[in-house]
Order: sequence, then C-alpha cells, then structure tokens
Amino acid sequence: MARMVEALERHRGGRLSCLEAAEWLGISERHFRRLRDKYEADGAEGLIDRRRGRTSGRAVPVDRIEWMLEQFDTRYFDFNAKHFHERLKADHGWPFSYTFTKTQLQKAGRLKPGRRRSPHRRRRPRRPLPGMMLMQDGSPYRWIPGLERDFDLIATMDDATGTVYSAFLVDEEGTMSTLRGLGEVIAAHGLFSSLYTDRGSHYFHTPKAGGPVDKTKPTQVGHALARLGIQHIPSYSPEARGRMERLFQSFQGRLPQELRLAGIESVADADRYIRDVFLPAYNARFAVKAAEDGTAFVPYVGPPLAEALCVQETRQVGKDNCVRYDGLVLQIPPQAHRHHFVKATVLVRRYPAGGLALFHGPRCLARYTDDGTLVSGADARQAA
Repeated sequence: MARMVEALERHRGGRLSCLEAAEWLGISERHFRRLRDKYEADGAEGLIDRRRGRTSGRAVPVDRIEWMLEQFDTRYFDFNAKHFHERLKADHGWPFSYTFTKTQLQKAGRLKPGRRRSPHRRRRPRRPLPGMMLMQDGSPYRWIPGLERDFDLIATMDDATGTVYSAFLVDEEGTMSTLRGLGEVIAAHGLFSSLYTDRGSHYFHTPKAGGPVDKTKPTQVGHALARLGIQHIPSYSPEARGRMERLFQSFQGRLPQELRLAGIESVADADRYIRDVFLPAYNARFAVKAAEDGTAFVPYVGPPLAEALCVQETRQVGKDNCVRYDGLVLQIPPQAHRHHFVKATVLVRRYPAGGLALFHGPRCLARYTDDGTLVSGADARQAA
C-alpha cells in the first residue's frame, strides 16, 4: 500500500508519468489510471479492495464440495480424476468443470498431482486410414475386483483412429486368444492390411533373446495371417508399442472400476460387459478421426473364417485308422469314398472356439470335441 501511495504522489507531483508509475508498480497502465481516479476521489481509503474477506457469489457451496468428496470416498474411491468427473456428470448431473473437480480432490488430499509430461515427447504418426494397421497385445491385471486373481486382457486396436475393435479376458495370452481376437475383428469389419505386435513366442520365432525374428519359421499365428494375406510386423522397442501401453493404462484406470460398480464377478459376464457397454463408451470418448476419408478394410470372401484362423498341424494316420494328436486318439469314421486312410497325411485343425477337425486335402473327414469325442449325426453334418 505504501509503495502504491508513493507512486500516486509522484505521479501527482509530475515526477512520474502513468506508464512509468505502472511499470514501477508492476501493473498495467490501465489499472494504474483506475487507482489514480479512486485515490483522487477517496484518498487512501479508495485503494482498499472491498472484496477481501467476503465470499464470492459465484463460489461453489461448501455442501456441494463435501457431497462430491463423499461420493469419491464411498463409491468412486478407485477412479482417477477424469473418470470420476465423467461419471459425476453422467450419473448425477455434476455441473462443475473437470479442472475444479480435480483441484478440489487434490486440495482434500484424495489425489496427488500427476507427473508433468515433457513438451518435446514425439509420437509416431498414425496410419491415415482405418484398417491399414491394427495392433494387438495382452495385459495381465486384476481386471475383476471380485476375483482374487489376474487375467490377461487381449485387445485389438486400429492405429489410425485408436478404436478398440475387440477386447476380452483369458487365463493366459497365447495363440488361441490371438486367433480369437483376429476373428472377431475380421468378422465385424473385414480384412485389414497389417498387424503390429510384440515378439512374443506365439507371434514370432526369435532364435536369440532380444534379437531379430526368424520370418522363415512362422508360428501358427504367422501361418494364419499368411493364409489371409495380412502382413505381420514385429516391434523392436517398448517405445514403438506406446499406443498399446497407453491403452492398457487407460483400461486399468477405468475397466476394473466399472466392473466393480456393475457387480460383475465372472469372466463371461465381464466379456459381455466389455463388448456391449465398455468398448462403445470408450471408443466414443477416446477414438479420433482418421487423417483421410475412407477405409482400408476389404470384405472377407472365401472359406469359413474359422478354417483360416485356427491351429493346423499335419499328422500321419496310423495302422488302426486313427490319428494321434496332443495326447488324443482321433478315430476316423467310415467314409463312403475310401475304405481307410492308413499312412495317409492328414491335417488336424484346432479352433479357438473349441473343437477339432481332420482334413484330407479339402475334404473334412470328421469333427471332434476338445476331448476327442467324435461329433456324429446331425451335429457332424452341421459342423462340416
């Protein structure tokens, strides 16, 4: 106050101009002129801010803030700030901004300020069209809070838009879960151009740990992609998989909390909730528009998709007209066109949805359940 009065007296005495006095006080020239007019009208009393000690008429009522903190403590205690604000707005009509909500949570000690990101972080450019490149990965986590164990979440995402086309829980990531995810995407959207994954053993054969993959020895996933004409691209650094890592961070901060609120405690119910509720809401919230109009997806035309996206291995038929596979004995039933297949080479197919089949060339000889039981009668004809 004393410095301000001194500046005003110097200005009155002609020793300082308005601009010089404002710069000396560190305020704008316009604000200094306001202070000068108040000083001339009311003296030093006019410089006192009458708002001090008074509550703003626009301040949020204390009881609303206490209600918000109570909701966080009792119902949304495991939500992050953004997710919490979205649920309050959607479920309770919360009218206040995300910044206000986050600030109040931090002031009350419910949340800690996040780590600042570097402004120089570089991101890999997205593909311009949906369907040009899809990414797939699995993340182990305690996704269902009611079950005291971890599951692997298998997610398949489009690089162009960030849209998650498929996500489900399995006991452990592997060949079958990969084929299942690919089948869900192709059945719904069509064939895509390339798949970008890490170098897990079910994706690639890597002779030396940390070294390049051996593309001359494709895995079952590699064979399936080759049958469909889809390029398989390996990742050689964690940074290259940044989008999938950020996707799983978002999922870990949202999906378990949503499953807890919905009272879901089984994998089957969780998969239905993810497919029907969580993914549509997530894609509407986080997916972005592709850089170009159009799509790179093409309709799938060919044999049943299950016959391409399956594990296929060759076996030789034994003298008892049976095939040994994975500890099972698969009996070939009588065929109208051939008496037996002893010493013939047949193809065994195992499907992600369950079941086995024997093929001799393009002909399906028989279908079986997972335990090797022959599917007979109408069921066999329908399966074929």
